[in-house]
Amino acid sequence: MKRRDFLRSTGIISAGIAFPRATRLFAQDPAPAGWRTFELTTRVEILKPSGIARVWLPAGLITETPFQRTLSNNYHAEGGVSRMTGSKADALGIVVAEFPAGVKPLLTLTSRIATRNIAMNIAAPGKVPPASGPDLQHFLRPTHLLPTDGIVKSTAAEITKGAKTDVEKARAIYEWIVDKTFRDPKTQGCGLGDIRFMLESKDLGGKCADLNALYVGLARASGLPARDVYGVRVAKSELGYKSLGTATENVTKAQHCRAEVYLHGYGWVPVDPADVRKVVLEEPPGNRPLDDEMVKKARTRLFGSWEMNWIAYNFAHDVALPGSSGAPLPFLMHPQAETADGRLDCLDPDGFRYEITSREIAPATGATRSST
Repeated sequence: MKRRDFLRSTGIISAGIAFPRATRLFAQDPAPAGWRTFELTTRVEILKPSGIARVWLPAGLITETPFQRTLSNNYHAEGGVSRMTGSKADALGIVVAEFPAGVKPLLTLTSRIATRNIAMNIAAPGKVPPASGPDLQHFLRPTHLLPTDGIVKSTAAEITKGAKTDVEKARAIYEWIVDKTFRDPKTQGCGLGDIRFMLESKDLGGKCADLNALYVGLARASGLPARDVYGVRVAKSELGYKSLGTATENVTKAQHCRAEVYLHGYGWVPVDPADVRKVVLEEPPGNRPLDDEMVKKARTRLFGSWEMNWIAYNFAHDVALPGSSGAPLPFLMHPQAETADGRLDCLDPDGFRYEITSREIAPATGATRSST
C-alpha cells in the first residue's frame, strides 16, 4: 500500500461529510477578541500489530458553536491511508486510518481549535433563534445506554414534580444530580454512562460520563432536549480550581464529558454537575462538604456556564466506527484501535500507546460570551 491519504469519506450515523487531509473548517480570524487558540496533537502507535490495523481518533466539533471553532485538522498515517468522516447531527468528526500487515501503525492528528468562555444569563430569556424541530428531536431520543422510559422516566417525573417551566425542570435535575451522586475514583476511565443500571442498582457513583449522562437521560425523559458533550481538558483553570484543569501540556488522561440542555428562550445551556462532584472530591485538601464555599461557587457557576480550558469533540452516542468489525461504542472520547486480533483496550498502555498534548498559541483577551 502506498503512502497516501484518502479524500473519500463515508457516513457513520447520518449523512457523511468528506474532508481533505489538511482541513480548514472555518475562515474566521483564529483568535478574535475573547477567544483562545489551542494546538492539540494526538499521536497513536499500536505496539503489537497483527494483520491489518485500524485507528480512529475523535476530532474537534465539526460545527461552530458559541464556545468553539475548529480551525484546522492535519493528519498523517505513516505507511497507511487516512481520511476524515463525520456526522453533522452530532458535530462528529473521526479521523480513520488503516495500515497493511507488516507496517508499524502510527497516526498523528494536529488540530487548531479556538475556544471562549460561555456564560448564560438564566435570570431572563433572550432573543435566541429557534432550533429546528428535527434537530431538537435528535437530542430527545433514547440511546442504548440512555433510555428515556421505565425507571428513568419515573425518576425524572419525581425530580421535576412541581416544576412549571423548562428552566425549573432543568435546574431541579441539576440539583438532584449534585445532591444524590458522587465521584468514584475507582471508576475506570471516564465511566460508561449506563444510567438504567445506575438507577436500578441505586449506585449513583461514577465519573463524568456517568454523572452527566444521567443528567442528559433525565432531561430527555422530562421532555428537555439535552446532549452529552465529549471532550478533553487542555489548560489550567483560571478560576482557581486545581481539580478542573491540567497541570502540564500532556493531556493524555484529561478527557472530560460535559452536558448541554436546550431551553426555549435561551438556546443550548451549558451544565456540568459532574464537575461539582469533582470539586467536592478532589479540590485540595479534598473531600469538601457541599456547603463548602468553593463547592457552592462551582455549583452556582456550572449551571449556565463553562470555562473553556477544554475542547469539545462531539455529541455522539452509539458510534459505529467505520470499517470496524466490533460493536458500536457508547461514545467516542478516547482514541480507538483494532487489529486482526480484535479491538484494543484504549486504556491499556501495553498494546496501545497514545499521547495527547496541548499548547496555547493565542492567549485569551477577556473571554466570556453572555446571553441576555
